[in-house]
Amino acid sequence: MSWSAAGSWFKSHVTLNNLYRLFLGQVVSFVLALMSFTSSLIASLGVDAPITQSSFTYLTLAVVYGGILLYRGQKLRIPWYWYLALGFVDVQGNYLVNKAFQFSSITSVTLLDCWTVVWAIILTYIFIGTRYSLWQLFGAALCVLGLGLVLLSDAGVGGGGGSKPLLGDALVISGTLFFAMSNVGEEFCVKKKDRVEVISMLGLFGMLVSGVELSIFELKSLESVTWSTDIMLAAIGYTLSGFMFYSITPFVLKLSGATMFNLSLLTSDMWAVVVRILFYHQQVNWLYFLAFAVVVIGLVIYSTTEKDPVPAPLLEDANHSVQYQVLNDENMASRDES
Repeated sequence: MSWSAAGSWFKSHVTLNNLYRLFLGQVVSFVLALMSFTSSLIASLGVDAPITQSSFTYLTLAVVYGGILLYRGQKLRIPWYWYLALGFVDVQGNYLVNKAFQFSSITSVTLLDCWTVVWAIILTYIFIGTRYSLWQLFGAALCVLGLGLVLLSDAGVGGGGGSKPLLGDALVISGTLFFAMSNVGEEFCVKKKDRVEVISMLGLFGMLVSGVELSIFELKSLESVTWSTDIMLAAIGYTLSGFMFYSITPFVLKLSGATMFNLSLLTSDMWAVVVRILFYHQQVNWLYFLAFAVVVIGLVIYSTTEKDPVPAPLLEDANHSVQYQVLNDENMASRDES
């Protein structure tokens, strides 16, 4: 490739809009690393209450964004039962991933979060109509290869840490399916309607679902907890980082879509490795670094070969036919029924 061709490729791919999307993606990635660190810290302090710690995040979202929604005095633009479903799957994803910290290391959990990418590709293909090139699928396949290296290490080749690493890995992979459903559903909602409404309703119904499940599954665990300053600070840190994560996520989903959003989160693994070395003083097996390198290569291949998604089929919405498209603005293409 000549220098002129390389310069032309660089100008066509590295635009202010792309840089802005990458920046937002990395902000969310860093916040996700903070969530992983604080959740791991809570588990290390002997607290086994994954639903409870997430419920505080949902509560803050419901109070802040729900207050804004009430101030506006607007009616819901999407039926409440869709938000209930969105809140339900999001709560299950948080529960399974946070539960995994009881059995596996922070590095394994954050690396295996990459499974969300695979589920997001499948779900966006089926429900939103996004079409992917062979190069994009190849890039995603490299990410899956990186996940295989993590499983290999946790099976005993390198020792990933934790009491039951394979059980932790299974919980994470199950949780990522629910996260993918939540991300794809949230992507559809924020591109079709209002971001504040989506976040506030996700917080409200997430809080309600968490409250019900908490009362059934975690009351005994909470009674056995000896609360300390460290536990309270870790819980506050998780709540604040979770609030930031859910506040920024809609912007990234709106601009980039669920698949690219989850690909951007892969760099949170780098922060997880730093946390593990600096705060836990644990050694990181070489397979983790190889896995991260493979994942990064897959991310580069995907992002540089990304094309505009193909519009999905027409969706019926009240008295209008709305054609849902992955756009960079909030205006949806709609027209009156003939």
